[in-house]
Formats: sequence, structure tokens, C-alpha cells
Amino acid sequence: MEQRGPPDPPSGSPALPAAPRDRADPAPPPPSSTAVSWGPLAMALFWALFLALVAGAHAEIPGCKLRITSQALELVKQEGLRFLEQELETITIPDLGGREGPFAYNISEVKVIELQLTSSKLHFQPEQELVLQISNASLGLGFRRQLLYWFFYDGGYINASAEGISIRTALQLSRDPTGRIKVSNVSCEASVSRMSAAFGGTFRKLYEILSTFITSGMRFLLNQQICPVLYHAGKVLLNSLLDTVPVRSSVDSLVGIDYSLLKDPEVSTSNLDMEFRGAFFPLAQGNRSFPNRAVEPQLQEEERMVYVAFSEFFFDSALESYFRAGALKLSLVGDKVPHDLDMLLRASYFGSIVLQSPAVIDSPLKLELKVLEPPHCTIKPSGTTISVTASVTIALAPPDLPEVQLSSMIMDTRLSAKVALQGKALRIQLDLRKFRIYSNHSALESLALIPLQAPLKTMLQFGVMPLINERTRRGVQIPLPEGMDFVREVVTNHAGFLTIGADLHFAKGLREVIEKNQPVATRASQTSHAPPPSTAPSTPPSTAAV
Repeated sequence: MEQRGPPDPPSGSPALPAAPRDRADPAPPPPSSTAVSWGPLAMALFWALFLALVAGAHAEIPGCKLRITSQALELVKQEGLRFLEQELETITIPDLGGREGPFAYNISEVKVIELQLTSSKLHFQPEQELVLQISNASLGLGFRRQLLYWFFYDGGYINASAEGISIRTALQLSRDPTGRIKVSNVSCEASVSRMSAAFGGTFRKLYEILSTFITSGMRFLLNQQICPVLYHAGKVLLNSLLDTVPVRSSVDSLVGIDYSLLKDPEVSTSNLDMEFRGAFFPLAQGNRSFPNRAVEPQLQEEERMVYVAFSEFFFDSALESYFRAGALKLSLVGDKVPHDLDMLLRASYFGSIVLQSPAVIDSPLKLELKVLEPPHCTIKPSGTTISVTASVTIALAPPDLPEVQLSSMIMDTRLSAKVALQGKALRIQLDLRKFRIYSNHSALESLALIPLQAPLKTMLQFGVMPLINERTRRGVQIPLPEGMDFVREVVTNHAGFLTIGADLHFAKGLREVIEKNQPVATRASQTSHAPPPSTAPSTPPSTAAV
């Protein structure tokens, strides 16, 4: 085909100028400044969201939560002050001596003989602290005095008093590497406002001259002794009390429980909240962990002294642990099978029995129940239930011969669970509510099993359930220190979890529990790494004012 170029211009019209071939293409518009500024910001937001999702995916959901409210602080303070008084009475003050002109004096054998903590307050302080403040306290001291004036000597015992004592100590609570709650730090401020001593005897006037030096020195030394005692009480003695809180312990010979703290305790102005793993595990598989997909328990109440919450996972992990340990099965042979049920089963399977050899016909009957999958707990506001699916096998068990199976069936049961907290033990009472048996082979065989439904249910209700409840009544300890119990408990069901509100009761004194569990070590070695005695300003004896 002939190629044609562009048409020639008409005659008489001026020729159009040719377009330049080297003209550059128009430049693209400059990028928007908005796009430049939003690009890095969008990427930063994307990565922040991604990291938050990854962290959330790996965050472990607690199976158990514990809340101590400010309602409990008055009771804790009363018991704590009794313990603190006993500790402060152990204060030892070194000997004090000196020479002023012709006078030489020595103060020794200083002992605390009386302590009055008239005004005190215990409160929570965010984020992780429990603060005790004591004001206007007084301390009675007894000591031995010795005075030498030229060749005259005087000695004896005398009492002194320290007044206007102020103490502020804060306990920082945290999670240690093993998942246990610990007092991780103790801060302290202490000061003694004034001190006086009533001297008497022949040299009373001389003692009055020296009283400024003596009482000022004793006040300075006393200031230095209060905080080390409180530091030792918090870091050593209270931690020995917290060591009695179960973290990872055995429930029985088959199953253990893990109460490890998942993070540091959270302290608000009104509550101390702790989140525990709250998971059972088979002792034979100590490192096994079950995934927690249950609803996270929530604690909103503050009216009672203490609240504890348990999710469905807490109970499910117990059920699965016993299932993995092989405990959820039961065999009844011979006399263990109720007599009426034995006769009914033999009559029901008479056709199968008579076909056996004479050596088998009169053999003991065996009834075996075996849970097929881990049971599941469901908590609703209306109540708590446990669903169980098990197999029921009926067989003849001739001695020294293989068993002869007569029938097998599936049993679906639903148990109602009544949860109670007594002392520190969480106990459960189970009751059979729904029961159904059916054949896993045919619908016709399921119809034939209908006559066995009522007798088997009766056997479960009166023969099996008491055995189960005997074990569940033993209970499992909740994470509280030794010597502390729950009283006046109230259980409330929610969707997916339950809460128990209660008040606290000290069944044992702090001193009794601490002395029982205190590590064997001398106080000197325990306080060798103590912080400075006090952060409150102190005045040396040479410049102190009485």
C-alpha cells in the first residue's frame, strides 16, 4: 500500500513552521508536600500498629486475678503495727561517751522499754508502693550512766524519752524472675524531734550540765537506727512471709498448679491488683501449658476487703490436666457393681451371655467408664456447669482369661458445680443434672439402651459422684500468704468467669508466720547491704539541739 504523508498546504497560503524536533517533554508537576510528610508518618503508624498487634498476640491472659482493696488496709495496718513495734523494740544504740573539761561520762546498755505509735496511716501509692506513715510517736529508753568528776565516780540506771518521732516508709512491690510477688525496695525517712532524760542523785546538777551533749548524741544515734530496722523488716522478714504464697506447687500426686505472676502488681489509690497465670498442669508433664482462649476475668468491685476472680480456663486446665494424667476413668468389677444394676445388665445382655462358653457365663461383670476428651467448664450468670463425654463399656471379666465385651456406648453428662471458698481453699461440689446414653454404632441400638438410662444415672449419682466430690472437697489453695484466710465469702457468676468477694482474717500473727519461715541468717549479715539509715536530715551530736 502506498504511504502518504501529511497533505500539502493549499496554494497561496503561507507554509506552517516545522515543529522543532529537540524540544523537551513537559516536566511532571512537583510532588505534593502533603505526600512527602505523610509517607514516613504512615509507615511509622503502620509499624506501631503491627508491633502492638504482635505484643497483644503474645500477651498471656490471666486465669486468676486477685484484688486487695483499701478496705483491708486498716486490718493489715493493725497487724503490721504490732509486728513493727516488736521490731523497733529490738533497736540497739551503741555506747555513748565523752569528756567535757573535768567531766568524763559514758552511756551504755541502751534498751527500748516502751513504744507508743499514736498516729499512723497505711495507704496505696501508685504505681507499685504501699506506704506507712507514723507521726508523733514516742519511745521510752533505759540506759546505764557513768560519770567521773576528778576523783568522784557516780553510776546507775536512768530512763529517757524520745518524742515527736516521724517515720515514712514505702514498700515497692514487684514480680521476681520466678513469678513471685516480692518487696523489691524499701525507702525510709525517720526523725526524732526531741529527747529528754531525768537525771537524779548526788551529781544531778552535773548531769544537767552534760544533758545537752548526752541527749543530743542519743537522738542522733537513734535517728540512724530506725531505718535499718525497717529495711530489714521489709526486705528480709516480709519477703519470708511472701515466700509462703504458692507459685508452682502440687495439688496432689497427679496435678500441680501455677500461680506465677504475669507482671508487676498494679497499685492505684484504692486497690492492689495482681494477675496470675492460674493454670493447672500434669506433674508428669511439668512443662506442658494449655492455650488460654477464655474470657479474661474482670474485677470492678471495691466494697469488700479482697476479691479473687477465676476464668473458665482456670477450671478447664484442671479438667484437662486430670484427663492427661489418666485420672478420668473408673472400672467397677464384680462386687463393686451395684447388685440391682448387675442383674439388669445380665438380663439386658442375656442373649449375648448365653452364647459364651460355660467358663465365661458366670464371670464377674465389669463396667468401665472412661472420659473421651477433656471436659469443659461453662460459667454463666445463671450458674456453672461442666460437660463430660465418656464411653461406657460393659464386659464379662473371667479370671485369667481375656475380657468379653458385651456392649459399648457413649455417655453425655452435664454436671452443675457449686464453687465455695473456705479459708484459703477453693472447693467445688458437683451434682449430676443431665444424663444421656446412646450407641455410636446405630440408632436402633440406641433405642435398645433406653431401659439402661435410669439405672446407670442412679449408679452415677450415688456411686460415682461421691467419689468425685471426695476429691474436689479437698480444694486447692489460692495465692494468699500463710496465716491469712477469707471469711464471709460471696460468689458471683459472670459471663465466662466468676468472682469471690470476702473479708480477711489473720488466723496467725505476722510474727508467728515470719519466725517459722525466716531464713537462718544473722541480722548483721542481712543488713550489711542496707541503704543509708535515713533520708531525713540528721544533726550530728556536736551541733544538735535538744
